[in-house]
Amino acid sequence: MSNLACGCPGSLARSIEKTDVKETTQDGNRPSELRQWPTQLHLVPPTAPYLQNAHLLIAADCVPFAYPEFHRDFIKGRVLVNACPKLDDTSPYVDKLAEMIAHNDIQSVTVTIMEVPCCRGMAMFAQQAIAQSGKDVPLEIAVIGIDGERRS
Repeated sequence: MSNLACGCPGSLARSIEKTDVKETTQDGNRPSELRQWPTQLHLVPPTAPYLQNAHLLIAADCVPFAYPEFHRDFIKGRVLVNACPKLDDTSPYVDKLAEMIAHNDIQSVTVTIMEVPCCRGMAMFAQQAIAQSGKDVPLEIAVIGIDGERRS
């Protein structure tokens, strides 16, 4: 188990294959758009196979709780990593993201943050990581208000 994050089998990098994605399930609910596990940035190995040629979504932890269409508008078609720029130890974030981008031919990076000042760190980490990777990767930053509305 030495290659597992934290030695926990639940942290093993894996893809979630979905072949027939429908807008809603039989009971009227929307299905999950999540395509991989784990999602916590600290746990995602930079060499995870699902990162190759991916559109990367970096989400601040609070965004999915505030924005009700998070799966449809952001996760769909992307690989998700999430973190909290206020509560996490963020010191390894730029290097880890830069490694992910440099070694996996990341196609684009989307960052979702809340409108609160502490969330701006996530956007800065992404900008620095792209620069450090030496690649020209398109970056989009989406800001969500604390009322759940998209600001940008």
